[in-house]
Amino acid sequence: MKFSYAQTIDLHGKVLTNLDVENIHVVNKTSKKYAITNELGEFNIAVKRYDTLVVSSIQHKLESFVVDDTMIEQKTIVVALEPSVNNLDEVVVGKVLSGDMLMDIQNVEGTPVTAKSLGIPSYQGKPKTQAQRLLQEATSGGGIIPLNPIINAITGRTKKLKLYVELEKKEILMYRIKSRLEDDLFSSYTLDEDHIMDYFYFVSEDENFLERCSDKNDILILEFLVEKLEEYKQNLKD
Repeated sequence: MKFSYAQTIDLHGKVLTNLDVENIHVVNKTSKKYAITNELGEFNIAVKRYDTLVVSSIQHKLESFVVDDTMIEQKTIVVALEPSVNNLDEVVVGKVLSGDMLMDIQNVEGTPVTAKSLGIPSYQGKPKTQAQRLLQEATSGGGIIPLNPIINAITGRTKKLKLYVELEKKEILMYRIKSRLEDDLFSSYTLDEDHIMDYFYFVSEDENFLERCSDKNDILILEFLVEKLEEYKQNLKD
């Protein structure tokens, strides 16, 4: 189906990040319109072909892109954001620095001052996604008898949140693999462009997807992608 340059469509998008996905601004610089993501990181914004969109958040690096034919035809887009690191992990108090980096590194004395070294309780692990934080809240609680986990277990909310965490983990991994290996895969194998996104969803739904692709090198992942591509093409024929 062909679209005219002037035709406006409602583009549905989803933001992927390890931080909060709610209240992220999506700005159409061309039309001066904007949208804000909901608690699931989803948004809708009116666009035309070749409009410039900017995804902006204090916690993330700025992401911008131009609306292309594929986005117009599929009316969907997924944007993976990288955290913006603006703070120092540690502060070293020592001599006045000269400005010569190599010399200053050799002359610096002192002990790194961090929350951990000062004995201040702080989270030292990997930041949780919003789904993981919701699950933690649903399975924890205070008091002699914590009611939160009991109520959520009875109502089924905990089970749903666990499923959502698993789906979110698969989706983030799938988009990272697509971004990194799509060109390598389809330089050797062919697939109609209209089916590529559907194919990657097909891959992520495999019960062994996380086992075969999580923390694995690209060669092993490509082997799995080729296996699933053969299955996917066979399904199309059937």
